Amino acid sequence: MRRWRELRRLSQLELSIRAEVSTRHLSFVETGRSRPSREMVLRLADPLDLPLRERNRLLLAAGYAPAYPETALAAPRMAAVRAAVRQVLGGHEPYPAAVVDRGWHLVDANDSLAVLTERVAPELLAGRVNVLRASLHPDGLAPHIVNLGEWRGHLLNRLARQVELTGDAELAALEEELRGYPGGGPDRSVDQPGPDELVVPLRVRHDGGELCFLSTVATFGTPLDVTLAELSIESFYPADERTAAVLRERARN
Repeated sequence: MRRWRELRRLSQLELSIRAEVSTRHLSFVETGRSRPSREMVLRLADPLDLPLRERNRLLLAAGYAPAYPETALAAPRMAAVRAAVRQVLGGHEPYPAAVVDRGWHLVDANDSLAVLTERVAPELLAGRVNVLRASLHPDGLAPHIVNLGEWRGHLLNRLARQVELTGDAELAALEEELRGYPGGGPDRSVDQPGPDELVVPLRVRHDGGELCFLSTVATFGTPLDVTLAELSIESFYPADERTAAVLRERARN
């Protein structure tokens, strides 16, 4: 509990006010002098904005069973989720879209994602594919990204925020690995766009020309399952008419 409070940069007083508990009781919980109830653990987890996985870990540390299930996506009870995901992916054709888990591993994708993966080395697409590694590795998409420094900065900033939010050691190791890859020049901060930029685009060399994409990220709005809470769908949209035309033509062939 103390580690999460410090990660969120909250004092005991601030957390106690937000959770509506006494500072004394919070102190006793953090030092182990008082065993919190199951309800108290979840009450403290709310103002700390803990992911469902970390709420379960706090409950286990306090001697309670996890509150949130972690169901395999292939399980029968997840049929509606799989159908919703496939509907989103299929409905996004002929534009690329992919589903990733908490570790940025590829869970599912539509056929149009091939426009971004066809130049990636086969070994980066074998087994459990990590989309950030496939994007920024020197044998991945990176050499074909026109604005690599800018896009790399965007992805690393997203990953750094995720590491801060989750405290996940595997994500921290992934961030360290990715920061060691060549970056195509200095990172561009997402917070300092160029004068004509509305978002950070992904600009990719393709057949002697260039494809330009905007991206959006979607998550399930009210998840009560760890697996579901950690899924996200990244959808790429054409940022210009040439890109749209190329993608439509690829879909026809």
